[in-house]
Amino acid sequence: MNQTRRLIALLVALAGFLLTHGNALAQAWPQHVVRVIVPLSPGSSPDVTARVYAERLSAMWGQPVIVENLPGADGIVAVREFVNRHDDHTLLYSFAGPISINPVTYATLPYDPGRDLVPIAVSSDNCLAIGVSPKLGVATFRELLILAGSRSEKVNWFGASGLPYFAFAGLLKSESVEMVHIPYRDIGQSLIDLKEGRIGVVSTGLTQMLPQEQAGNLKLVAVINRTRCLSAPNVPTTTELGHPEFTFDGVTGFFGGRAMNEELRQRIAANVRAVAAQPTVKARFEEIGVLARSGTPAQFADEINEQRVKVARIAAAIGTRPAP
Repeated sequence: MNQTRRLIALLVALAGFLLTHGNALAQAWPQHVVRVIVPLSPGSSPDVTARVYAERLSAMWGQPVIVENLPGADGIVAVREFVNRHDDHTLLYSFAGPISINPVTYATLPYDPGRDLVPIAVSSDNCLAIGVSPKLGVATFRELLILAGSRSEKVNWFGASGLPYFAFAGLLKSESVEMVHIPYRDIGQSLIDLKEGRIGVVSTGLTQMLPQEQAGNLKLVAVINRTRCLSAPNVPTTTELGHPEFTFDGVTGFFGGRAMNEELRQRIAANVRAVAAQPTVKARFEEIGVLARSGTPAQFADEINEQRVKVARIAAAIGTRPAP
């Protein structure tokens, strides 16, 4: 009996020590440079927003916050590096695709989407849009569908990997309209070909499209987000066009590793909320077609899960087969 009591007392003391020790570590964090891995190239909207957050979080934390760009393979290159580091001073700043889309499009992944990526806080919504070539002579999404259905020669289109592709492919399927998808490695080249009429439609981030739209090189006919984008207020959403099932917010945010302390997770989320609320941050994001946002870890996780369910449903409808 005495041995049992001593064991219980020891376990209680150990639990208290670990709780106190964990809290102390969270309060002391960061103790040195924080690295933020971004799965896209410099100049992309997630890269731009990551650097805005890095600058302001560095001022809050009293430590340098360095952005590392590791593009490739729908975020897999960056996520693999992030997971392999096992470093509580390395964060991932990413779109939700590594959790919500990659399990649908890849048969195997070098990470566990449900365990290795812990959502901390959403930081922004990237506006996603559908643009048409001026050579098509259409002004609305409905006119595009009518034209595509009436032509004997199918219209070509390109959808950037992830949500832009699935949203537009789902729209075509639901409308029983056939177009030919042309893959591009370079989104910039797709926009050049759109201008010249070599393809008819591009679905991608609004950030890349705004300069082309302002130059008259394309016509925006829809945005995929839940609400209209501040930098393109006259462009209707897919919900307004009668297709709420193909509405997505391009949520981007911070992720931690599976061993991240819960108190630290909540603290980083609170810091992100403070940055997102700054008027200068909101204005900077709006310039590039991005909405500054924030929330709790649970809210971010819920949004990712909702996206995952919708993407899986579209993938099944259009017959997407996971790549090996």
